[in-house]
This record gives sequence, structure tokens and C-alpha cells, in this order.
Amino acid sequence: MEMAPDTIVARATAPGVGAVALVRLSGPDALGVVGALLGEGAGPLEPRVASLRPLRDPRAGELLDRAIVTFFPGPASYTGEDVVEIATHGGELVPGGVIEACAAMGARRALPGEFTQRAYLNGKLDLVQAEAIHDLIEGRSPMARRTALHQMEGGLSQRIAGIRDGLIALEALLVHHLDFPDEDDPPVSTAELAGRGDALAERLERLRSTAPEGMLLREGALAVLAGPPNAGKSSLFNAIVGSERAIVTDTPGTTRDAIEVPVSIGGFPFRLIDTAGIRSRAEKVERIGIEVALRYLSAAQVVLYCHRASEAWEPEEIAFLEGLDPARSILLLTCSDEGARGLAAGEQDPVPAGVGPLASDPVRVSAHSGQGLERLKERLAGMAFSGLRSR
Repeated sequence: MEMAPDTIVARATAPGVGAVALVRLSGPDALGVVGALLGEGAGPLEPRVASLRPLRDPRAGELLDRAIVTFFPGPASYTGEDVVEIATHGGELVPGGVIEACAAMGARRALPGEFTQRAYLNGKLDLVQAEAIHDLIEGRSPMARRTALHQMEGGLSQRIAGIRDGLIALEALLVHHLDFPDEDDPPVSTAELAGRGDALAERLERLRSTAPEGMLLREGALAVLAGPPNAGKSSLFNAIVGSERAIVTDTPGTTRDAIEVPVSIGGFPFRLIDTAGIRSRAEKVERIGIEVALRYLSAAQVVLYCHRASEAWEPEEIAFLEGLDPARSILLLTCSDEGARGLAAGEQDPVPAGVGPLASDPVRVSAHSGQGLERLKERLAGMAFSGLRSR
């Protein structure tokens, strides 16, 4: 036997100091619970009309706040149930006191995500739209926001529904052929059935192919800075992040562990990683940092290999670069404003041919002057999110 839903209450805005906090109730007795806080002499709440009301604790009559109260009768509400939203003053004490008073009047404190769960169970949202709400709240970039809003508006749901309708129609035609195999004039020929099946398979494959991009938008593409010690990785890391997150010194091997920061680049989410300098001659602690760096490199969507423009190329570096995948790697000539070894003003230092395909299009950058940073960000977004950028 299915239990009748109870009335739930929770804060709908983030905790902390702010001008306004929103307390939300949903359930069959939402109006009754809030009515207890308004008192017997309060006038009725007109649906969808915000009104300024004093709220009192029914147990002691103490004034809790003067708040804006709005009533949304079901089923035309977010959850499909009766919903009341109370906009109180912000902070912790005022909304906390209102929630405590509502709980004393019979409302249960909602579990995380329970309002959206009720919206889904009551048919106000499908599962894709419910997940999109979570993605919108957790999104860390403009593209993640746009994608989540598109799914909330039913973009992905409509694509899935179209494929489902096509499969049902195809199934009905196939059943007709099975039931009446000797019919001279079937509604659709077997050749056309095969064509429809191929078209549906292609639509399914196109939809499936977007899954990795969806994961990248949700979690952020992993971009790893790598290279020898003192190649300017940490300075570049700080320049991209926009704050001093990594320690920068002239001493090689300063960075011993990986540092990860979520950033938005070109409107797309990234997890930017600064790693220890890679070299064969390293002491024990530094070797552990190098092992961590290599693990991150193996999982990276984009590898940013840094070589200081003013330094000579070591055979060890060239051998390492030969093992990188050019489709997911960018060669960076860092500290480019320092000038290269023995070159005239404006002359470019050639990259050794042994570096491989990455030598054809390096990005010259300077964390100090900002030179090349915009080009680097453009290359990063294009490499990690090429499919989304082309749409």
C-alpha cells in the first residue's frame, strides 16, 4: 500500500550570510503549517501573489520575521503539490527559526533533492530534466550552464522521445510483416524497413557519441602542465588560474605534488593540474612527485608540455615529447619574453625536428606579460571540446 506524502520543509537558498533566504514547504499540509505561523487573524494567501506577512512561533508567540510569503497550489507548482515559499531575511538564525517552527507544526525536514524528487514522481519533470537541475546548480562554466538549461527545456528528452517513437513504429511494421508474411502489398517494404532501422541506429549512435562530452562538461576536462623542472609551469598555472596557487621559485624541483584547480576557459570547464618537473636525476621525494605527474598525464584530455624558451633542448625532453599524442598535446615555449639563446631581437628560436608533430605549431607564452595566453586558451578549448564548439 502506497503511503500518502507528508509535508516537507527546507531552505532553498545556500547557507551563509546574505540579504534574503528562501524557505520552501511542499505537501498536503503546507498551507496549514504556514497558516499556524501567520496566526488566526491573518488573511488568506492568494495563489501566486507575494505578500508581506509577520511570522510568529506558534508555541510562544515570538516574532520570527516579517517575510514575503507566496502560495503555489498544486498541481500547478514545481513539485505538483501545494507549495509555499517564504522569503525571510538572510543569515542563519532567521530562516533556521522559521524551519524549526514549521517542523514543530508537523512538517518534516526535507532530504537533499527531495523537492525535485517529488516533481519527478508527480510527472512535473522527467529524469533527464531532474538531472539537468543538478547539473545547473553544480555547473562551473557558461557552456555547462547552457547545456543544463537546454536539457531542462526538454532538448535531450525530445531527442530520446523521437527515437523511442521511431522504434515503436518500426516494431509495429515488423510485427505486421511477421503476422502476414504472404501479403502481396504490405504497408512498407522490407527494404524500407531496413532503411528506417539504419536511420534509427544512426540517430542512436549520434546521441551516444555525445556522452563523453557530457561527462567533460560535468566533471571538467583534465589539462595537465608537464615539463622539466624550472620550465615555468607553476608561473603559467598561476597566470591561467588568476591567483598565486602554486609556489614559484628559481630553484628547480620546487613543485613536489600535483595541484588541481577548477577553471573556466573559453566558456568550458577544466581541471587544471600543475605537476612536478620531470627528469631522470631526482631524489626520493621528487621521484614520488614525478610518479604522480605521470599518472595525471596518462588520464589527461590535454597535455600542456612546457619548455623554457631561453633554455637548450635536452635529449631527455625530446624523447619524452615523442611519446605524447599530438591530438591531445600542446607544446608551450614559456617565458618567451626573456628572449632565446643568442638570437637577434624578434628572431624565433626553432624547435628541433626530433620533437615531432608538436614542433609545427608551438604556443609562445609569458606568464609575466600575458603574451600568448589568449591563444593558449583558444587552443585548449578547441582541443578538449572540439565537438561542442563546432555545433
